[in-house]
Amino acid sequence: MAATKKKAVRKAKKGERIRQVAAIPFRLTAGGNFEVMLVTSRTTRRFIVPKGWPMKGKSGRKAATIEAMEEAGVLGKTLKQPAGTYSYWKRLTNRFIRVDVIVYLLEVTEELANWQEAKRRQRAWLAPADAAMLIDEPDLSTLVETLTPPQSAPTGAA
Repeated sequence: MAATKKKAVRKAKKGERIRQVAAIPFRLTAGGNFEVMLVTSRTTRRFIVPKGWPMKGKSGRKAATIEAMEEAGVLGKTLKQPAGTYSYWKRLTNRFIRVDVIVYLLEVTEELANWQEAKRRQRAWLAPADAAMLIDEPDLSTLVETLTPPQSAPTGAA
């Protein structure tokens, strides 16, 4: 994905807004509690959601699904409608660039024991309010804090 990042940085240098896609993995526990999964970033170890650059030939929803598998080791159904958007300042080697992120909810059906970035990230299941407190990006924190279970989600299998 290095070429995509370089292209995005060129756009940012021209003052254009650049985009990423993200997934917020979620589950309903047997007790009916709604939980979201956060992962740590590779470099600063802050809690974030799985996200990445758009992928050529793939929808934003599909790209978010792939990012969730690579970064969080989860599989599931990504909902068609975005859950929202947020913006953040991405740290590059010698500058920060503003990135707009389109966020999709991913209903987790399977957690992998081993996945692509397992050695470089930690993951945690949390109630949305608790997850929001751990997130540094204010816009993402607000989005996570206000999440509610989608109407289509099952109400906690026993």
